[in-house]
Amino acid sequence: MKRKIWWKIGIGIIILLFIINGIASFYFYTLAIERGPKDFLNGNEDLEVSAEAMSEFTEGTWRDWVGEQDFDEWEITSYDDLTLKGYYLEAKEPTNKTVILAHGYLGNAKQMGLYGQHYYEELGYNLLMPDARGHGQSGGDYIGFGWHDRLDYLDWIDQVIEKVGSDSEIILHGVSMGAATVLMTSGEDLPANVQAIVADSPYTNVKELFSYQLERMFHLPDFPVLPTTSLVTKLRAGYSLTEASALDQVKKAEVPILYIHGNDDTFVPTENAKTLYKHTGSEADLVLFDGSSHGEAFVIHQERYIEELTSFLQTYMK
Repeated sequence: MKRKIWWKIGIGIIILLFIINGIASFYFYTLAIERGPKDFLNGNEDLEVSAEAMSEFTEGTWRDWVGEQDFDEWEITSYDDLTLKGYYLEAKEPTNKTVILAHGYLGNAKQMGLYGQHYYEELGYNLLMPDARGHGQSGGDYIGFGWHDRLDYLDWIDQVIEKVGSDSEIILHGVSMGAATVLMTSGEDLPANVQAIVADSPYTNVKELFSYQLERMFHLPDFPVLPTTSLVTKLRAGYSLTEASALDQVKKAEVPILYIHGNDDTFVPTENAKTLYKHTGSEADLVLFDGSSHGEAFVIHQERYIEELTSFLQTYMK
């Protein structure tokens, strides 16, 4: 009799834990992947940057520069019928060189003007800054973390070739989630027009990123919450956390890649860039910046950043 009671109690506990895990998985999907405000990042110490970087991000003259430009609004329809928006700026002097920029998590296209101004004013490139799906003016009710976005970037590349010219020479340059996006794009069948990729502060794959952040922010192990969150993501957004892998993609890359990362990055640890660099199938360079946290190297080490970028482009651009 007692054994039967304990058996029922055990089954009840298992069912309860299963329900709790399911609720937690939907919670984390809503928290991190579903489109909408992400207040959980407020006050995150791993995202703290220097006062110099914060001032530039929020009050830099690049913001005025972006506001003064007369961007053409481009629009594409994604493979799954989302309307995606991009902002194109033709170079002052005719050129076949175009940079397509990729913004980070919760960002928007025009925030990449911080980098775009240099490409436009100093390098004389055409400039295209898309809003990622689930961000800005683009459609989508979820964040792709680069995985479905890689297919969107294939469409943006085709758009540049169609509108700018078949002889277009294209650079992809992304930061954080945008860096993962361009790396995931690197493993696709790219036209020869794409000649180089710059990935600033990328992660290896979404599963490892979430596992790290679960422990870092919520002090939780990845099992069993992460596998069921991945299942929820597959059902609701059409991709799993495991398949969304920049690491798997760069192994297939044929385009030269420049990796950039801060040695003080605790939001996406520097080991991510080192691992990606080690396993890249194409020509690759890795540049690390001391005293730099997540995505701030361009601001606090701008001279060296530009030197490394210029050297890379001179090496690999036709």
